[in-house]
Amino acid sequence: MTQVGGGKYAYELVRDFFKLPGGETFGMISRVATDSQDRVYVFQRKDPPVVVFDRAGNYLGAWGSGEITDPHGLKIVDDVVYTTDRTDSVAKSFTLDGKPLLELGTPGVHSDTGCEGPPWLAVRAAGPFNHPTEMISHPNGDIYVTDGYRNARVHRFTSDGRLVKSWGAPGKAEGEFHLPHSIAIDPEGKLYVADRANKRIQIFSADGDFLGLWTGMGGPNDITRGKDGNFYIAEQEDGDKPAYVCVRDGQGTVLARMESRHVHGVGVDSRGDIYAGLTQDRSVDKFVRTR
Repeated sequence: MTQVGGGKYAYELVRDFFKLPGGETFGMISRVATDSQDRVYVFQRKDPPVVVFDRAGNYLGAWGSGEITDPHGLKIVDDVVYTTDRTDSVAKSFTLDGKPLLELGTPGVHSDTGCEGPPWLAVRAAGPFNHPTEMISHPNGDIYVTDGYRNARVHRFTSDGRLVKSWGAPGKAEGEFHLPHSIAIDPEGKLYVADRANKRIQIFSADGDFLGLWTGMGGPNDITRGKDGNFYIAEQEDGDKPAYVCVRDGQGTVLARMESRHVHGVGVDSRGDIYAGLTQDRSVDKFVRTR
């Protein structure tokens, strides 16, 4: 195994950690997340979209066939699974064993943002949804969805799906977005939005007030808050710089930054081990914490 990181954040890198049964292969992997029992949920663009393992790498099962057309975002909060279906413009939540709980949006119906494709900069902001990227619940009970590939907004809903407010606009200024791609929330209720094409994390209050930002990164594909209070960020390649898995504390200070293959999703378990979902390689690397 390869030693990476350093200091208090040293890891052993295990390539292609999870193995599917019966010679099966993964589809393109979009996200990885863990539940309260450290089971690991791999979100792939293939039926069944959700594949579950224990932290030792043993296959436990899979679910979700026919429920999600284009898997993109996956977060687990209080053992509820929150997903986004990108091209169907739907955000859906499930139990840990795949029973549907809530659906936001209408499959195949997209809001009018004037965006038809790459470079994914909406001409104007609009309501929910146009290719949403992430769904997550908040300590206040509400649900937040980043709406990024063809929109430039964050939407806030009540727990039963009523739209409360939306904010954001296309651009580079504070509170503007170019592909809001992921979201994490801390116990105080602050929102950390991965503004991917602008290569930054923007921080907001629960009401959408701008509080600050973190820079100095490749485009952030995913941001996840661990039980240790640190944030785990999947960074895109940036010019001649490789992709990275980065660990930052709650103030944004970099604690560790490990070179990776093209990583689109990053999860972390209660022991601080990191799971990096790789789109192009269609596998998951595990960073085993050794300190």
